[in-house]
Amino acid sequence: MNLFSFIKDNLISGEWKGVSFKKICSFAQASKPFEKTAVQSVLNSLEEEGEIICINGLYSAIEFSGVIKGKLRGNERGFAFLIPENGGEDYFIPNRNLHGALHEDVVIAKRVEHSLKGSSDEAEVLKILKRGVTKLCGTFFYDRGKCYVRPDDKNFFEDVYIAPKKDGGAKTGDKVFVKITGYYKGFSPDGEVVEILGRQFDLFAEENSLIKGSGLQETFPKQVANQVKQISQEVAENQLIGRVNFEERQIITIDSVDSRDFDDAVEVEKLPNGNYKLGVHIADVSEYVKRGTPLDKEAYERSTSVYFPDRVIPMLPKELSNGICSLNEGVLRLTLSCIMEIDQSGEVVDRQILKSAIRSKRRMTYTQVEGIVNGDENLQKQFADLKDQILLMAELQSILSAKRDERGSVDLDVKESHITYVDGQIEVSQRQSKRAYKIIEEFMVLANECVAEYAFYQELPILYRVHEKPTPEKATSFVEFLNALGINVRWRPENARPSDFSSVLDRVKGLPFASIVNKVMLRSMQKASYYPENLGHFGLSSKCYCHFTSPIRRYPDLIVHRVLKCVLDGDLTAINDLYGDFIYGAATQTSEKEKKATEVERSVDDLYKAKYMEKFIGHEFDAVISGVTAFGIFAELENSVEGLTKIEDLPRGEYVLDQKRYTLSSKKHSFTLGDRVRVGVMGVDLTDRRVEFIILYKLN
Repeated sequence: MNLFSFIKDNLISGEWKGVSFKKICSFAQASKPFEKTAVQSVLNSLEEEGEIICINGLYSAIEFSGVIKGKLRGNERGFAFLIPENGGEDYFIPNRNLHGALHEDVVIAKRVEHSLKGSSDEAEVLKILKRGVTKLCGTFFYDRGKCYVRPDDKNFFEDVYIAPKKDGGAKTGDKVFVKITGYYKGFSPDGEVVEILGRQFDLFAEENSLIKGSGLQETFPKQVANQVKQISQEVAENQLIGRVNFEERQIITIDSVDSRDFDDAVEVEKLPNGNYKLGVHIADVSEYVKRGTPLDKEAYERSTSVYFPDRVIPMLPKELSNGICSLNEGVLRLTLSCIMEIDQSGEVVDRQILKSAIRSKRRMTYTQVEGIVNGDENLQKQFADLKDQILLMAELQSILSAKRDERGSVDLDVKESHITYVDGQIEVSQRQSKRAYKIIEEFMVLANECVAEYAFYQELPILYRVHEKPTPEKATSFVEFLNALGINVRWRPENARPSDFSSVLDRVKGLPFASIVNKVMLRSMQKASYYPENLGHFGLSSKCYCHFTSPIRRYPDLIVHRVLKCVLDGDLTAINDLYGDFIYGAATQTSEKEKKATEVERSVDDLYKAKYMEKFIGHEFDAVISGVTAFGIFAELENSVEGLTKIEDLPRGEYVLDQKRYTLSSKKHSFTLGDRVRVGVMGVDLTDRRVEFIILYKLN
């Protein structure tokens, strides 16, 4: 009898629940001291792994014990939320119930009754299974003769103690990279300074601190660099075997003027029957990034490229992302193509997925395409050979957009920042919505849908891009917000459909508070993620969706490519062996990496916005209230910069927050989401990446 398997199987299956050590020894026929020691060793091991828990001397599997296993998300005010491993609503954990647990720790907790509410949405940590933070960045300082580092990530709300001779020569005000060497209940974690990044408030020291603290690596391991050196930068003749050659077709790329990697190219033609033939050609990255190689393992670890105003941290080395995998103008490249025939109503009536090769005829920018579509005669003459096809692309885009609108796709119009850093100068503006962006967006969405449907009906193991419907609680909160604005809806929150949300956007279009409704709607919706099963995409009102069109910068797309090529090559037996179980772990990995990348991108954007606003201290601007909290009011400028007016800087009065109406009010003054206000720029805090406003008066 394998003692470990015997005990584990009976506990995990639920056969044993709430059993004592003595009972387990009896079941295992362990009567001698060394046998009981072996049983205790197995139980300790299972408990350390988070498989079981012992409460009041009784052992049960986590699943059958009534406790919750999950990860903590800290808050700078000293409390945390527990995100359950198996999904469901988060639990609030006050500081007194954390018992030394901190941000990103994996813990086991129990539900407790809230002392005031009598609800069960509160929890208490019973055991810390794994510390989530082992390295961090922050600001070095002295306090009463001792050295500490205050983390950049405010969610990690404990300062790190730096022992004598472990400071690496750091001085007060240095931005540093720290390795945590020990956690002690009731005390600050211990750490040592590994690297000094620069001085506090220096733009690049602050930026590098955020990037390094998030775990991102700008350089690739030596093994990866050595592998990349072996990859040819030219397509070999034998690589074209089994591929459809589209070299002679008028295929083009359309991207931003500053793009360096091109993973999608397109073409459109009108067929004799009046239908459109759309070709979406995607770089075949899987030809160069082979499963299980050092390059593949590093790409999986990164999972996504991360974009900042002054740099990109790519998923793949530049020799691939900007070189052999990039669909650069005039060079032969390997691709996977999705060729679709689309009728006049926007329905796909036929599709093909092919291994192919292309030679991009022209590298076009969004600005150039926009000009051609809008009738710019100079651009139309300059690109006379492409003019007709680009106008045809715009024609097809209109049909596809109308089709998406018809089925209720939620087309949010949320302000996005466009931040540039050129020659030491920062510029911040609102990203403009161009018709050219819409063309590429519609074509990519359609290709992603076609590939997802193909994989779904073939029962292929891929990662779907899923976006579930809003929870009834969030949908109800959104409806209450709309009611407060005088917008009544007839649909029920628990049965919300995409068309219900899109109809709200239609009703508020052109109204002063339209952008705020867009923002609150976005907050009410679930976060999109990767998942091994098809759950549909609420925002796109799509029954089946995946990511196929960006394998240079997203690992899930690379998985989809590999699985498709197995089918196209007739290697069906390899699919489940290679990807059946793998995609479950990959779903978690890629979703978490995407979330972390988004967080650090936003943090760096906020840093650049704060730095940009330094030159406007003392200036006044018109703004719109974009957030209402118990501690102050956020207002957003036309250029998308957001600033906070602290509650103590508002006109005097006792303010009360109405969360349902998004209003902060006193007897004399009231501030509501969407109100137009005049603000003054009081200052900026680069370390907190915050712009400080003062509301001077309301404009409406």
